[in-house]
Amino acid sequence: MDISSLLQALPPEVIYAVVGLVVGVESLGIPLPGETTLIGAALISVHPHAPIATLWVGIAAFVGAVLGDSIGYTVGRRMGPSLFTKLGRRFPRHLSPDHIAYAEHLVSRYGMGAVFGGRFVALLRIVAGPLAGSLRMHYPRFFAANAIGAAAWAGGITLLVATLGKVAHEYVAGATWGLLAIAIVGGIALSHYVGKSFQRRVADFTRERAEAATARP
Repeated sequence: MDISSLLQALPPEVIYAVVGLVVGVESLGIPLPGETTLIGAALISVHPHAPIATLWVGIAAFVGAVLGDSIGYTVGRRMGPSLFTKLGRRFPRHLSPDHIAYAEHLVSRYGMGAVFGGRFVALLRIVAGPLAGSLRMHYPRFFAANAIGAAAWAGGITLLVATLGKVAHEYVAGATWGLLAIAIVGGIALSHYVGKSFQRRVADFTRERAEAATARP
């Protein structure tokens, strides 16, 4: 079976559901490749024989992000700090106490701005909802920042990737699939770079906090 036949055999609902589910579960506090899944689906959608529409890929990611963050907010509000203790034990590499402390600092200081901007940063994308709930952020404010951030993130990535995929496919037959591989690798590399940068910020924050605690009489 060739790629075109394989694509035609896949139910569109399954692909949309996978995009929404992965993005949504990531927003609950579980480290999953939500962004990479969205990039892959957006590229698949521009293939001539794709069974899915680019618009609905973006909508699926948007809905998954909003619902996932809202559920995460509710869980964080009910469980409080104990949620992050449990998540830290389960995912120590991504959600250590230092990571959570820095993310909590950002949400406490920037509020809606952290929720909006957090959609574009892997760690904050994972914990913004639960943290906002744990910190008792007013839900209408959280929902507004969450929805706007989800729309900008899902819509922006979908539009950019689909546009690049269409342009490439017009000039090179089958280029969409090459771009899919490149986009996935590039997404992983970019995520790694952003992760390293974020790790440095976490380390700086942790060091400054320790120094401040030591300096207190």
